[in-house]
Amino acid sequence: MKKVAFYTLGCKLNFSETSTIGRQFEEKGYLKVDFQENPDIFIINTCSVTENADKKCKKIVKEAKKISPDSYVAIIGCYAQLKPTEISEIVGVDAVLGAAEKFRLIELLDDFAKVQDTKILASEITEAKSFNNAYSINDRTRTFLKVQDGCNYGCAFCTIPLARGKSRSNTIESVLESAREIAATNVKEIVLTGVNIGDFGIVEGKREERFADLVYALDEIEGINRFRISSIEPNLLTNEIIEFVSRSKRFVPHFHIPLQSGSNTILRKMGRRYLRELYVDRVTKIKTLMPKACIGVDVIVGFPGETDELFLETYNFLNDLDISYLHVFTYSERANTRAVEMDGVVPLKKRNERSKMLRILSEKKRRKFYEENLGETFTVLFEDDVEDGKMHGFTENYIRVAAKYDPMLIHELKVVHLDQINDSGNVEVLEPEMVYEKH
Repeated sequence: MKKVAFYTLGCKLNFSETSTIGRQFEEKGYLKVDFQENPDIFIINTCSVTENADKKCKKIVKEAKKISPDSYVAIIGCYAQLKPTEISEIVGVDAVLGAAEKFRLIELLDDFAKVQDTKILASEITEAKSFNNAYSINDRTRTFLKVQDGCNYGCAFCTIPLARGKSRSNTIESVLESAREIAATNVKEIVLTGVNIGDFGIVEGKREERFADLVYALDEIEGINRFRISSIEPNLLTNEIIEFVSRSKRFVPHFHIPLQSGSNTILRKMGRRYLRELYVDRVTKIKTLMPKACIGVDVIVGFPGETDELFLETYNFLNDLDISYLHVFTYSERANTRAVEMDGVVPLKKRNERSKMLRILSEKKRRKFYEENLGETFTVLFEDDVEDGKMHGFTENYIRVAAKYDPMLIHELKVVHLDQINDSGNVEVLEPEMVYEKH
């Protein structure tokens, strides 16, 4: 029985796909093992959004060959689609598979027999037309369920359409079937994921269904306590969806909404499909209906043309906004994007300074949000995350809590009273009044 190990870089979507490919191997009789357990095969799922994708890929390959010198190494993922030839030249790589090939790698790689030259199996991205269902299982407390892939937007800074292709989706019925399979494994929370999940519903190039209708249908699934919507574009987060989440049985009050810039000048240069006024409207709508809701924000600093004045416009906009935390990305040049050709390049030192400012702001926002919720009662889903005798988990509105370790409560829901913020920035809880599971 050959042993296979996986390493995943990047987003929740990558984790869902790695997990699904891992199950394909197990169904074919391979033994899935940890990275350090001398695998015969390494599958490395890469990301193109993270900085220094090439360096990260090289480092992981080097470690793999150190652990198991005679192993077979295959590279998949966004970086593999964008730079297959470049990756094939990394010492130790046996195969590179693109977006249209990665779910067929067992079939395509001939029992993983090593040959002299690196195999490059990466079609043009236009060939990535089909939707491949995927979800993570047995990897984490929550499951990442892929409902959509690809993107039709073409923002000036982004390579994702080049790495994943056009927007395409699963069907509602198929998503429901996956949700029922996940429920049977006793998972308590599902995170809906995709490249642009608000664009859900495009099947074979035509819009067949809507994201709102998917949300309605999933809310009726028995056996899952929580559904969480991952990142959703502000122009696709409709009043209909917000209003439904505010009264739903299973969708939690947590929204992650990309902003990217608080300056309309920069938003236009980026090719975003909204202005800051719409973003304010979305936040106001959420907080009016769900005052305790958590709102996370993606923001990019140092985009070409972002002057000191325009950055301060973003900073002040975020400072005044009733949000809970930021994910800050330092702009980095990407080949084959419109932004690379733009004037007004921001020096790297200045980009890093701006990132630091926004990360400090994020910590202030997070602490303020936590403070506003102290004294309240919430339900925590505890994870297998124990440190210094404390177990950790998240409330429905995404507050990270710490409690006295109890092995019975790993992967379980627990009603808690939020007491105080500890030195680590997590919320300590009082002893719970009850432990329960919804059926």
